[in-house]
Amino acid sequence: MENTRRVGTISRGIRCPIIRQGDNLAAIVTESVLEAAKSEGFELRDRDVISITESIVARSQGNYCSVQNIADDVKAKLGGGTVGVIFPILSRNRFAICLRGIAMGCKKVVLMLSYPSDEVGNELVSLDKIDEAGVNPYSDVLSLEKYRELFGENKHEFTGVDYVEYYGNLIRECGADVEIVFANQAKTILNYTDHIINCDIHTRARTKRILKAAGAKVVCGLDELMTAPVNGSGCNETYGLLGSNKSTEDTIKLFPRECQDLVLDIQARVLEATGKHVEVMVYGDGAFKDPKGKIWELADPVVSPAFTNGLIGTPNELKLKYLADNDFKDLSGEALREAISASIKQKSDNLVGNMASQGTTPRQLTDLIGSLCDLTSGSGDKGTPVVLVQGYFDNYTN
Repeated sequence: MENTRRVGTISRGIRCPIIRQGDNLAAIVTESVLEAAKSEGFELRDRDVISITESIVARSQGNYCSVQNIADDVKAKLGGGTVGVIFPILSRNRFAICLRGIAMGCKKVVLMLSYPSDEVGNELVSLDKIDEAGVNPYSDVLSLEKYRELFGENKHEFTGVDYVEYYGNLIRECGADVEIVFANQAKTILNYTDHIINCDIHTRARTKRILKAAGAKVVCGLDELMTAPVNGSGCNETYGLLGSNKSTEDTIKLFPRECQDLVLDIQARVLEATGKHVEVMVYGDGAFKDPKGKIWELADPVVSPAFTNGLIGTPNELKLKYLADNDFKDLSGEALREAISASIKQKSDNLVGNMASQGTTPRQLTDLIGSLCDLTSGSGDKGTPVVLVQGYFDNYTN
């Protein structure tokens, strides 16, 4: 027992210089991790995971566009008349700036909000208030007047913003007329216009299918805006405006473009410098739900847009407490430790359906590690846009 390591998974935020367009990110990340190891007195090991936040990848790529670029793209793709903008999330950082560009490219916006909450859990009203009002959110369509009559003003619990008022004013300030409705069936928007931008993230393919089947003339997802440069801007060929963030009052930082080469480059540099085979990934929003605010965070289209091969798949773990309480309930101390260690060493490569693996988290490795990294780096002033995760693939026997 003397040689057993006493620590399991460790997640460390790694301080880096501020990243600017054109910086050699692979070199900076590798150097920052090696410097941290030296200064903190730890060593890199095989299967350590180096994770890089998507924002510094996009910044090094210079992947930005302006609200005017978005307006031009919207006008070209949707004709510049009355456009339905449906199912956006409620966010000043994530969506409000996109909405400015959209409104600048239209004469009128019919804004259709899902209720009682947006796709990522931001509430307009509580389910209790919906019940009290006798409203069926699945079928009932509410005008702005009806919504105000039933629910009044609703400021977001954490931001203090009434998003209905905020989005309405923003559209008017950009020179477009606005009509706001509340509905959860995509095809409701066709009562107002047949040119539609659907702004949902994870349900976007279904929304497009429903709208096209119901006779919409033009359906364009946020993932289909800014897919190519507009007047020399950045773009994202795969995700368009999805995963974008406000940069300044007039510019948006887009989700990073192709970055598989970056993760492979960092992996190769670390191997050359240390002889260790690490895994590398780029991460955005983790996927975790806040029970108080109801927000489940995932506003990016994917947690990880690029990762090395060792991060493909899901965990293959046994539940220690299940083994202790069932298979080995009569054992304790050293005998229990040895029996559990033997089970782990003999486990198969695929534990799907095995009772001893129930209760382990059936999620992709990149989603789990990305969530850990997002919580470690935070989204504010910690200054650690790179996270080193050690021991993630260890188990009780290591």
